[in-house]
Amino acid sequence: MKTRRAGTVLATLAGIAAAGLLQARCAPSAPKGSKKGAVVSDVANAAMKVYVAPGDLDEYYLFASGGHSGQMYVYGLPSGRHISTIPVFTPYPATGYGFDDESKAMLGDLTWGDVHHPALSETNGDYDGRWMFVNEMNGRVARVDLRDFKTKQIIGPVPNVSGNHGSAFVTPNTEYSVMASRFSIPIPKGTAVEVAKYASDYKGVVTGIKIDPNTGAMSIGWQILMPPFDYDLGDAGKKVSDGWVFFTSYNTERATGKLEVTSAQKDRDYIAAVDWRMAEQLAAKGEGQAIGGVKVIDPAKHPGLVYFMPCGKSPHGVDVAPDGKYIIGSGKLQGVTTAFNWEKVQTAMRNKDFSGDEDGIPVLKYESIKDAEVPVGLGPLHTQFGPDGFAYTSLFVDSAIAKWKLGSWEVVDKVPMSYSIGHLTAAEGDTVSPDGKYLVGLNKLSHGRHLSVGPSQPEASQLVDISEEKMKLLLDFFTEPEPHYAQIIKADKIKPIEVYPKEENKHPHAIWDVKDAGVTRTGSKVLVKMITVRSTITPTDFEIKEGDDVTVAITNIEQTTDELHGFGLLDYNINIVVDPGETKTVTFKAKKKGVFPYYCTNFCSALHQEMQGYLIVR
Repeated sequence: MKTRRAGTVLATLAGIAAAGLLQARCAPSAPKGSKKGAVVSDVANAAMKVYVAPGDLDEYYLFASGGHSGQMYVYGLPSGRHISTIPVFTPYPATGYGFDDESKAMLGDLTWGDVHHPALSETNGDYDGRWMFVNEMNGRVARVDLRDFKTKQIIGPVPNVSGNHGSAFVTPNTEYSVMASRFSIPIPKGTAVEVAKYASDYKGVVTGIKIDPNTGAMSIGWQILMPPFDYDLGDAGKKVSDGWVFFTSYNTERATGKLEVTSAQKDRDYIAAVDWRMAEQLAAKGEGQAIGGVKVIDPAKHPGLVYFMPCGKSPHGVDVAPDGKYIIGSGKLQGVTTAFNWEKVQTAMRNKDFSGDEDGIPVLKYESIKDAEVPVGLGPLHTQFGPDGFAYTSLFVDSAIAKWKLGSWEVVDKVPMSYSIGHLTAAEGDTVSPDGKYLVGLNKLSHGRHLSVGPSQPEASQLVDISEEKMKLLLDFFTEPEPHYAQIIKADKIKPIEVYPKEENKHPHAIWDVKDAGVTRTGSKVLVKMITVRSTITPTDFEIKEGDDVTVAITNIEQTTDELHGFGLLDYNINIVVDPGETKTVTFKAKKKGVFPYYCTNFCSALHQEMQGYLIVR
C-alpha cells in the first residue's frame, strides 16, 4: 500500500510542478519577499503529506464532538476526509437512530444534546481503542463502542449536576469518566432559591462515573459537593499524579448578573485537585449525605479530598503532561500559561501551605506550587503534548498555536490559525506517549476560507505538521458545528467489525429463515417478525387493526460487508436501518386506517427498488 501511495504521490507532485511551470492562474500568491519557486515547493510538500490515494487508508482517526448537533463526527487524518457520523444524543435518520425502540429508550425525553468533550478509553494511560465516552450539557454521558461505532449506553441526567461541561475525561485505566457542573444551582434539583442567595445556597458538584472494565457499563460512583463556582474542563493525573483529577473553575467571586463584569474581579481563579481514589474509598464506606437520591460527600468533612490551586483568571483548559509531573493551567484573560509542579503541589499539601479556604476546602499558595509562567501569547486556552517534552497551546485572541518546551519554558515557535482557535488536539496528545506527528486546530470561525454557503458557516479545522522543528500548516478542512474538542488515535488501535456475526445475535425476536417470518397477535398487541435480504422484505404484506399496538422486529440476515437494509413506513414516521446480522425493533400504535407502503431505504442491490411491501390497517 505504501509503495502504491508513494507512486501516486510522485505523480501528483509532478502535476503540481508542471502547474507551477505553466504559472496557472489558480496558483497561490507568493508572500511579499518570497520566491514563487519556494511557494510551489511548499505546496508540493504539503500535498505529499496530506494526500491519501484512492483505495489507501488514513493513518489516524479524528473523533470530533458535534456541539449542539448532538453527534460525533469521524474524520481520517491526514486527509481530513469525513468518514462517518456517530449519532449519540440526537435522532439521526441516516441510520434510523432515535426511531427504533432501543435508541429511543436511550434518548428518553431528550432529543437534543450539546456535545463537548470526547474521551477515548485508556489502558495504562494509552488509548486502547475500545470505547469512546462523550458528555453533553443536560447532565449525561454516553459510551460509544468502537467495535461497531455505535452508541450503546447513555447515563443520566445525573442527579445534582447542572450543565455537564467538565466531562467526559477518563482516568488512566478507564476506572472513571469524570463530570463537573458548569452551573451551580440549589440541590437537589427542583429546589427554588432566589439568585440573591447564590453565594451561600447554590452548589457545584463533581461526579465520578464508574466504568465496568469488561463491559464498559457506566454507573454513578461518587459525588462531591463543591463551592458555587462554574466548573469548566478537566483532566486526570498520569503516572506520578495518577489517582487525582483536575478541574478548572471560574467565577470564584460567586457573582451573579452580568458575569463578564462581575466575575472578572479577582486576579486568579482556581484549579480543583480531587483525590478520586479517596472519593472511591469514602463512597464504598457509605459516606455522604443523600441528596437527589445520591450520596454526596462534603470535602470540608474529609480533609485531603479536594484542594484548590490558584490559576490565571478565567481558566479554561487544565492539561496534565505525559509524565504527570506538570499540570498546565491556562487563564484565558492572561498572556501566560502556568506550569504547576506536582511534587511542589504534594509538598504544599503535606505542609498545609495554604493561603485560605473556600467552604472548608484549602487553597494552596500559588508561589509555592508553580514552576513557571510561560509567555505563550494572548488568550491561552488548551495545551496538548508531543514527544521530547514539547507542549502546544491554543491562543484564542492571537489566533495562533504556540510551541514551547516543558522544563526550560521557552516558546520556540508559533503558527497562525484562521480564525479564533478554541481547542486543539495532537496525535495521541492526551496520553502518556504522544505521537507528535500531527496537530489539529479547532477554530471557532471560518470566514473567507471556503465557498460561501450563506450565513450559517461551517467550522474550520486546520491540520498542522509538528514532526519538524517548525510547525507547518498543511490543510484546511471543514467540520459540522460545533467541534469543541477532539481526540486523535492511531488507526491500527481500533479493530471494528463490518458484519454482526450470526452467532452473536441473541435478540429474542431474531429469525434467520423466511419461513419463520410472520405476524402473531396477543389481544391488541401484534408482533411482526420480519426478514430483510437482497431483494425482499418478508412478509411482503401484513394486516392489522386500527388501535393495535404493533412491534416490528427486523433481522437483516446478510453476512456481507456493507449490505445494510432499511425499513421506511410511510405516513407513520418510521425509518429503521439494520446492519448485516443485526435485529432491531420499532413499536407504534396503528392510528391511521388504510394501506401504507414500506420499503428498503438503504440502497442494497440492482433490485433495491423492488424491495417493498404493504401494511394494511383495517
